[in-house]
Amino acid sequence: MRNLARTWAEDLKGTGIRVNVLSPGATATELAKEALGEEGQKAYGAMTPLQRMADPAEIGAVAVFLASDDSSFMTASEVAVDGGLAQL
Repeated sequence: MRNLARTWAEDLKGTGIRVNVLSPGATATELAKEALGEEGQKAYGAMTPLQRMADPAEIGAVAVFLASDDSSFMTASEVAVDGGLAQL
């Protein structure tokens, strides 16, 4: 997806269309809670430096940021919202 976004950003330059990637980590959605149970959630959370799964609102806030004018100077970027997992 990251490479696709970079290619699209190059193809769309000058059009005013920005292309970015949001890469979420394990998120405590209702489906994830049901599928993983309490122990599974703890196990996934323990893998991140923040020691927990994301709340869906935390992922949504980054999506809103990317869709807003606050990110107007971003394109061809990937934002990892994974509690630091990909960084360590």
